[in-house]
Amino acid sequence: MKILAGIIAIGCVAGIVVVLARLFARWGEKRKASEARFASFIAQARPQAPMASPQPPSSAPEEQLLLDAGGKASQAGEPALAIQLYARLLARFPQSRFAPQAQAALAEQQKKLAQA
Repeated sequence: MKILAGIIAIGCVAGIVVVLARLFARWGEKRKASEARFASFIAQARPQAPMASPQPPSSAPEEQLLLDAGGKASQAGEPALAIQLYARLLARFPQSRFAPQAQAALAEQQKKLAQA
């Protein structure tokens, strides 16, 4: 009787170990699948940065503001102020996408100031 009880106890312990091993294996597979889904979600959600950017993207609004302010000063009949704003834009951001436009406007404002 004691031997039978020992065999049953060993069988129960072995059964519990097998069940726990399967549960841990499933848990590991689910964790790996979850990590893979999360990684693909983050890769899709993260905007791709350009490979070679001369200026950080945070400076683009400041460039645009300087260009707009120079244009408004020009329209208001203030060529000296417009020249200062365009020159500041070109000095701070020489590789800006607005640089050619600012250079042309700067030359135009210098002509206006020379005529006056």
